[in-house]
Amino acid sequence: MRTFTKRYVLLKENAGIVDQTKGNDTTDRYFLGGLRMNTVNELMTKEVECCTLLDNVYEVALKMKELNVGAIPIVDDDKLIGMITDRDIVIRGVAEKHPGSTKVEDIMSKQIITVTPDTTARDAAELMAKYQIRRLPVTEGKKLVGIVALGDLAVEKVSDYQAGKALSDISEPSSPDMH
Repeated sequence: MRTFTKRYVLLKENAGIVDQTKGNDTTDRYFLGGLRMNTVNELMTKEVECCTLLDNVYEVALKMKELNVGAIPIVDDDKLIGMITDRDIVIRGVAEKHPGSTKVEDIMSKQIITVTPDTTARDAAELMAKYQIRRLPVTEGKKLVGIVALGDLAVEKVSDYQAGKALSDISEPSSPDMH
């Protein structure tokens, strides 16, 4: 069996890469029990609608409504710098009495967990469970190249257990600042 390196990237307040954890895994990366393990690249949505720091909360909410999505990545020159969810708008916006004209930067989540396209579906599900998130932006460096959602993992038989575990763990109470 071969070893491989997992890459997880955590973006902090300044939207720079501050933690890159690498580890070795002795399980075969692509085959587990004779079944092929999918990578995030095979499952992710590649055409992702984004907003920029020039947008306000109202514009983001309209885009969410038009696209029927619950999260929008925030980019600056194709570099991922944040994420805004419908929950962010409610908790950090409406509940704090911020108007729709509020800058997206004031409401968005700046601590973002990302994966690379070669991350396995299993590893993505484990990250979703660990951090209680439903969507993972997919990046190459800081450039956004896609997004993988819990639902994308749930349709794969190889990751049914991991997707179910992730959903169970996501449903547990968590910190309101991590998305």
